[in-house]
Formats: sequence, C-alpha cells, structure tokens
Amino acid sequence: MNRSLTVAALYYPVAALYCPVAVVCSMVASAQVMFKDVTMQAGIRFVHNNGKSGKKWLPETLGSGCAFFDADGDGWPDILFINSKSWTPRPEKSLHRLYRNNRNGTFRDITAGSGLDVEMYGLGVAVADYDNDGREDVYITALEGDRLFHNEGNGRFREVTEAAGIRNASFGTSAAWLDYDRDGKVDLFVANYVQWSPKEDLWCSLDGQVKSYCTPESYQGAASRLFRNLGNGRFEDASRKAGIADPRSKSLGVAVLDFDGDGWPDLFVANDTQPNKLYRNNRNGTFSESGLTAGVAFGEDGVARGAMGADAADYDGSGRPHLLVGNFSNQMLGLYRNEGNGLFVDEAPRSTVGRASLLSLTFAAFFFDFDLDGRLDIFCANGHLDEEIERVQPKVRFRQPPLLFRNAGKGQFEDASRSAGADFQRPLLARGAAYADYDRDGDLDLLISSNNGPAVLLRNDGGNRNNWLRVKLTGTRSNRSAIGAVVRLRTPSGAQWRMVHSGSSYCSQSDLALTFGLGKETGAQLEIRWPSGAVVEINVSKVNQTVEVMEAAHELQ
Repeated sequence: MNRSLTVAALYYPVAALYCPVAVVCSMVASAQVMFKDVTMQAGIRFVHNNGKSGKKWLPETLGSGCAFFDADGDGWPDILFINSKSWTPRPEKSLHRLYRNNRNGTFRDITAGSGLDVEMYGLGVAVADYDNDGREDVYITALEGDRLFHNEGNGRFREVTEAAGIRNASFGTSAAWLDYDRDGKVDLFVANYVQWSPKEDLWCSLDGQVKSYCTPESYQGAASRLFRNLGNGRFEDASRKAGIADPRSKSLGVAVLDFDGDGWPDLFVANDTQPNKLYRNNRNGTFSESGLTAGVAFGEDGVARGAMGADAADYDGSGRPHLLVGNFSNQMLGLYRNEGNGLFVDEAPRSTVGRASLLSLTFAAFFFDFDLDGRLDIFCANGHLDEEIERVQPKVRFRQPPLLFRNAGKGQFEDASRSAGADFQRPLLARGAAYADYDRDGDLDLLISSNNGPAVLLRNDGGNRNNWLRVKLTGTRSNRSAIGAVVRLRTPSGAQWRMVHSGSSYCSQSDLALTFGLGKETGAQLEIRWPSGAVVEINVSKVNQTVEVMEAAHELQ
C-alpha cells in the first residue's frame, strides 16, 4: 500500500543544526535481498545501438545512459533510455525510448510524438526543472551536439536548445544540474570527453595486428562546460569565467557535493587517463581546482586512472561526503574517504571493495541503501570495451556482472553480489545505471543500460522488509527541483543525511526523491536545509510512506 504525506508549511524554529551527523548505529540486519530481472514483464523492449560496423570508432565503446524521472507529473518514476545511432543513415531510426509508468509494475512506450523521438548519437542525460514551472526537463548529451528539451506536460517535450543559448558539440558525456550560485535557478555542468571525429579516427591495436579501440591518450582533451541559468529560459556559457574550462580534461563522470561543508555545491569530475578534478566553489561564481592537493587526482601509484562514473555520499556517518569512482580493469574502484580537512584517502586498496573490483571495468557507480538498514551500499555496473580483451588478458572478461557491496558498518563493506541472485549475476556490457522505487513498494530498484544491447530492469525483492521513508522536496525560494537541499534524519538508532543531486553514476539520472532506510525504527525526525538558507524540522510518526515537503517563505532564517 502506498501512503503519501504532503507537508506544505510545517515550521519549527531552528537556530542551528539539532546535532552534528553521528555515525549511524548498527540496525537490525535485513533478510536476504534479491534482484529479479523483470525487464520483459515490465514491457521494456529497448535495445541500444552504438553504430558498430567493424571500424572500431571510439564513441562505440562508451554506450549511453538512462534516467528515472517523472515525465508526466503523476508522481511515479518513468523511464528514459538514451540511444546512439548507426554511422550510415538507415530507414529505421535509432530513437531514445520514453516509457510511462503504468503504476502496476509495467510501463508503456510513449516515445512516438513525445518530442524526445529524435535521432542523435546520444550519450548522457540529466533531469531537473530548469525554469521552475513544476515539470522536469531533460538535457541529453550527444556526440554531434547536446540538446535541451522543455517539458510541456503530460509526457510531451519541446526542443529549446538554440533558444536557450546552449551550444555544446564537444563529445558530451555525463551532465549534472546544480545551483552553483544559489540564485534559485539550476545551472548545468556538462562533462566533455575528447576531440574526435570519423575523419580523425586513429589506428590502434592490442596485439599489433588487429585494429582495436583506441584509448583516450591518443586524442586531445576537451574542456567541460558550465552553463549559468539566466532565469528567462536562457543560459550563458560561464565555463571560462568560473574556472572549469580545462582543455586537457577527458571527462566521463561528474558528482556534485559539498566536500568542505560550507553550504555551497562543489564539483568532482572523473577524467579518463587524466587527473581527476575537484572544483571548490568560491561562492562568487568561480571555482578553485584542488584535486591534486586533496588526493583524488590520481591512484595510489601516482598515475591517472581510467575513471568513468562517480558519486558522493556519507557512507560511514562521519557527516562528510565521500567519493566513489568507477575505474578501468586492473585499477579497482576508488573509494575516497573525506578526512574533513581538505584531504581524501582512498580506502579501496585495503578493503573488500578494492579486491573484488580489481578485474572489473566499472562505468556506473553509486551509493544507495538497497536493504534499507540505514547504511549506504555500493552498486557498480561493469563491462569491457573490446571483445578481444579475453585473448590478450585471459583474467579479464568482456561481459562482466555487476557488483553489489553491502555496508557492514564502521566504514566496512562486504561483497553481496552473489547473494543478490542469479539475475543480478548475469554478465553484461553495462554502461549507465540509475535507481528509483518504480513500483512504490519502498525499496530501490535498478535500471541498467547495455552497450549495443538490451536494457535491464532489476526489481528489488526483499529490501522493504525494513522500514523506510521517501522524501520528495519542492522548492519555492530555492530551485523547484530542490537540488542542493540537505535532509537530515534522526532516529533513536542514529542519524543519516542525503543531498538532493543531479548527475552521478555514469551518463544517467536517478530519482531526485530521497529514500532513507530505517531498519526497524517506527518514527523519525527530519531536518531540511534548503539552498535558500531556510531550515525546517518535521516529526514523522508513521513510516513506510512518502513525505512531500514544499518550501515555505517563512522558513527563512
């Protein structure tokens, strides 16, 4: 049964945070959680096309992303898959696919006539309400040029790229919305990869005889972009002014976080074979790069890794956001713990996370609480680039199963991949991934896109044996999507917190609503700190429900 509580203007005076975030206490362990492949029974028929034709062109390796978002405004997560296309035009076009949630565990393809039924060599997607009209808009990155789609309502979209003043034809990959200047309007960061075109494609080989896909070292980098929202449906390119336009970058992933706890959103950018970037928000429209001094630019060996997807969250209850980075095979994941003094330490090499991920090539990586015990777990979507890899490196597989790491508390993780079921363990050429509670039963389900192959929808069976709260925020003084808002939850067992964020994973968008696992707790206190500076506290006496909160003007402190 679904229950929803709407809170429009609850207000309790708050002079300061009621407590610092504490280490989350160990909750009652949940029974085994399984992930069931329900792709076909849910009506999902999407198959990605990367244009593969034997030429082994670089873009074919990257695949594309997917998104959970509310396309029609009915409160249920719908699905969008990003497609690429054939290099030579064909009568049957390769289109993105938009699926409407039927609210009964199935979806209906509503692509035709949606406005998203356009052909492009698409890669990434980011979703937010950029004009604060109450509808979630869609930004799609593409090899030949990104596009912005305005949500017209009822699952219909209108392309407004040119009218919005957005121009980015620089091999865009992941993207994220954020309000970096805190003016109540979401801005847009776009990660760009390398300078490549069919005419400039290079010949590379694993064995010196047969052509293989080139690594990014072969190509020059491309500066990422930051588009500032002007508030009238238009954006300005603020990349150079903001200090994020590094032409040496080869960016594939982006995570928005407030790593220094000053209330302003910072940016972590995952670069492929180039140093990762950590951009600190200077609170004046500019950023300062500190990846090297912070310890996140390189691996432990001082070498830049093949970084793809990224995420940021507080997995150990320290009150600080830590970083998760998906890397190339033979490099293991990056799990950078935020020490709170501007420094990060990679915990992966001495943990189960590092050992279990060493041979995997991880694209999408994110934190989520799959068993709803109140501790953030880790999911990784994996798959290699070249089908010849097994001949050259016998221990590395072309198709690779996902990885699932259960948070055991005290900063430790255990590999739960095998216990998640046979469907979860199936090898894939996975690229993008996202999470949402699509069936509204409380626990978080998984959506995975495969490179040049079928998508996968994995339903979470058993996570909701524990209690939960889903928090959906709507800004008024802040941006409508409430991106950047921080929700802190406290129960007798401890405290946890989340920030509403776009981006993360790889080229994908997860549900903007926040899901908190409560274990066996039956109530909670919420504190919401809006980007505008407003603070509100709410006592929730019933669990297993969605709490909808709209920012009220008198909440400003």
